Amino acid sequence: MIKKILIANRGEIAVRIVRACAEMNITSVAVYADADRNALHVKKADEAYCLGPDPVAGYLNAHRLVNIALASGCDAIHPGYGFLSENPLFARICERRNIKFIGPTSDVIQSLGNKTHARATMINAGVPVTPGSDGNLENIDEALTVADKIGYPIMLKATSGGGGRGIRLCNNKTELKNNYPRVISEATKAFGSADVFMEKCVVNPKHIEVQILADEHGHVIHLFERDCSIQRRHQKLIEIAPSPQLNNEQRNYIGELAVKAATAAGYTNAGTVEFLMAENDQFYFMEVNTRLQVEHTITEQITGIDIVQEQFRIASGLPLRFKQEDVQIRGYALEFRINAEDPKNDFLPTYGKITRYFAPGGPGVRTDAAIYTGYVIPPYYDSMCAKLIVWALEWDEVIQRSKRALKDMGVYGVKTTIPYQHAILNSEDFINATFNTSFVENHPELINYSVKCSQQHLALAFAAAIAAHQGM
Repeated sequence: MIKKILIANRGEIAVRIVRACAEMNITSVAVYADADRNALHVKKADEAYCLGPDPVAGYLNAHRLVNIALASGCDAIHPGYGFLSENPLFARICERRNIKFIGPTSDVIQSLGNKTHARATMINAGVPVTPGSDGNLENIDEALTVADKIGYPIMLKATSGGGGRGIRLCNNKTELKNNYPRVISEATKAFGSADVFMEKCVVNPKHIEVQILADEHGHVIHLFERDCSIQRRHQKLIEIAPSPQLNNEQRNYIGELAVKAATAAGYTNAGTVEFLMAENDQFYFMEVNTRLQVEHTITEQITGIDIVQEQFRIASGLPLRFKQEDVQIRGYALEFRINAEDPKNDFLPTYGKITRYFAPGGPGVRTDAAIYTGYVIPPYYDSMCAKLIVWALEWDEVIQRSKRALKDMGVYGVKTTIPYQHAILNSEDFINATFNTSFVENHPELINYSVKCSQQHLALAFAAAIAAHQGM
């Protein structure tokens, strides 16, 4: 077994990995920039090493991270998500220096990170993909020709893209001409590659993804699906496992597709195969995320399988402990990404000091967080500061329990998405499980409702603070 792991990340995911290490008697090593000196993952890890004053560069310096891992006696590196987690060069450096990268091989990361190559792999494996260009587009003329062939609307996508970046919707020729150079510019700046391709836009789809585990002995299983349709600008707000919008036949079908996709790619360790479900119930392959997902937590809640610990076991060369028939679904789980953002101000990030923080509890409630009372959220990173995960046996029960948990959760000093997520839970379309990726755009009234919830929440908190003061 792996004995010591360097966690090449920060925030709540670093804390999550530290906890998994502790339960398996594995020594955890944290890294941090000066801005993260007081971060929770630094306090929780067995050892911690500073990356220097730059708030971002250290987390992106593959050679330095590997050097720290080797100097501190680590035999593995867990990349978390974001930063270098899907960087094939980072994985390749680990391979060359004989330190285990907890994830797929560098060749697989590179192959699946290239969206046109991934599409070709899926086509050869018999996994359905959306109509689109055969490969990268050479110029605007070819783009116009392909668009006329497959029909508008279309999506222009960065070949090396991810995380919702480098994507533009084009409804007609004029928009395609205007967006083509923009996507190239975005792709070059964000991913270092000007390559773009085209896919038919699936209108009002459901975003369904499947968690897979694959060992180094050729065994691949899926842990069922998650519904990530509640999102804005391609960024997820609430995730659900399993999807309340699928029947068992669809559930088994998409799970089999995910296993087929992972097998065709030669995948190992944990990963996620993402699909779009069209209005006619047709599934289309979208991409493979070659890392641990933010929302892995809800799959853990419905299956009872600790995915991070399974990553450690697979990286240690052990076979999977489970066969497909051993994996069963129990109940529903929701994950709420608690972002330090102001929903009524176009979700503008609101960094600052957490003056008070209360984590909710009770049956079926889990909180993965990187914050505490007095912690200052730095302005250099993603705005997500916590994840609230709620489980219950039935769909209506998990909604009610989630309302209670969101109400119990207190994050003061910065504005958060909590009131907006509470508003979503009161939407009839959400309650009835009839939603798609256009949910946020189709329900602008929820912003006003969330403002009212926020005001009520603050009033209750203020009253509670006065009562506590008077009782002293």
